[in-house]
Amino acid sequence: MVNFALERKASGRVAGVDEAGRGPLAGPVVAAAVVFSTGVPRSLARLIDDSKRLTAEQRGVAYLALRASIGVEIAVGAASVAEVERLNILRASLLAMRRAVCRLPAPPDLALIDGNQLPPLDCPMRCVIGGDALSLSIAAASIVAKVVRDRLMARLAVRFPGYGWERNAGYATIAHRQALHRLGPTRHHRAEFGTVRQLALDLSGDFSDG
Repeated sequence: MVNFALERKASGRVAGVDEAGRGPLAGPVVAAAVVFSTGVPRSLARLIDDSKRLTAEQRGVAYLALRASIGVEIAVGAASVAEVERLNILRASLLAMRRAVCRLPAPPDLALIDGNQLPPLDCPMRCVIGGDALSLSIAAASIVAKVVRDRLMARLAVRFPGYGWERNAGYATIAHRQALHRLGPTRHHRAEFGTVRQLALDLSGDFSDG
């Protein structure tokens, strides 16, 4: 279980900020900001950990508990595939973080940002490398971002079947790469990512040889 030490050392409202979806071949990058404005009940804290350490079922339980808890402020932001391609994935992730923080009910007194890059925010910020394993609010944000993005990809999978997004969330699994070669990319694929770009070159070569 992640502790609340970083939040206790700060005064005022502290927001934990994290993102999900930097690595996939398809879909947006999603960020979340979480503020525990009235403290954290022990029963809730026990459910929260780095989202990568939790199963999908555990993340779902923690997400619902966060949504249902009084005094927990949650905001979500995203950057589209078009923005990922225009800005690059790092800048798009920082943009998604900014959008999440700006959607909180009030600006935080401090934003704890997972990673080593700061988004463009008008409040005090602190980078926390590996923050989803060190800060309870960042860990909570990692859960929210992951669950929201996974659900979004599952909805997109209904409209774009065959890629397995309901299972792989757009990541470069073997099944996803095979589907890309079989079906070609969709408008939700990140055209500048290596696997997708190489596929486009391969297809172009196939057509030109014919």
